[in-house]
Amino acid sequence: MTQTADLIYETSMSIDQGRRDRQEDAVVSDFQAGFPCGFVVLADGMGGHAAGDVASKIVVTEVFSELKLQSGDPDLLEPQIGDILRRAAECANECVGLYASTRANVAGMGATLVASVFIEDRLYWVSVGDSPLYLFRDGVLTRLNENHALESQIDFLVNNGIMGYEEALNYPDPSCLTSVLIGDDIPQMDCRSMPLRIRHDDILIVASDGLQFLDDAQIEGILRFSRKRSADDISAALMREIHKLDDPDQDNVSFCVIKAVQEGAKMSEPPAEAVTHSSMHQAGNKTITILAKVSRSGAGTA
Repeated sequence: MTQTADLIYETSMSIDQGRRDRQEDAVVSDFQAGFPCGFVVLADGMGGHAAGDVASKIVVTEVFSELKLQSGDPDLLEPQIGDILRRAAECANECVGLYASTRANVAGMGATLVASVFIEDRLYWVSVGDSPLYLFRDGVLTRLNENHALESQIDFLVNNGIMGYEEALNYPDPSCLTSVLIGDDIPQMDCRSMPLRIRHDDILIVASDGLQFLDDAQIEGILRFSRKRSADDISAALMREIHKLDDPDQDNVSFCVIKAVQEGAKMSEPPAEAVTHSSMHQAGNKTITILAKVSRSGAGTA
């Protein structure tokens, strides 16, 4: 029998429009009462006035709906999780393409995707694009998912004959995405079908690349300083640092902070008014409590 940890997950979502004309990020989380699983889905739209905001909402809606449909029985969900996550991403991609094909003014719309699924102490994910999934463990920040941007995909592009080595190194836009949900074939998809075990005191962040206006060292420093605080406090600290940058090019930023605490261990209490729902999740004789909070700043909404 597989041993599982009795973990409490505390989550907090934040979204901000930054200095952009519109909000093109979308993020949602769900932990249904009575089930030992929960998930976060985030998409970062691309295309500007070509409906990047619509693309991100399509992607989040489609992936969320598929996970919601399939999560009714976690015992059936987990053995198929890789196929389910991959199928959800492919369906979202098809829906974006279908929408774009019927409207000439939105040609080129698309979105990234990162969706994380927690089943007791086990984490699975699917991602396409450059939106990061971070793990902060033992004082060290690590990116878990692949970065489908040219600057980190030179070997892939050269080995697959897409670009010559010199061309890739000297490309004028190193942040150009090498894979995105745009309705065409998906060149690269990171789909985790074997679980990553979550431990006590782990902090995970599902984010759009707007958070990366802070470099990894800055994010790691904030988490080291605030790791004993609530997920809500950690989320607020990250957003404060984004605002302190006062960057005129600040992108939309959205993220969900997920903090894991061993059941029975002392857990930081968020302000009572910050909690939007609290529920007990039974898994056999295992219990998982999940607190979720959503905070919004700026003009953007998900």
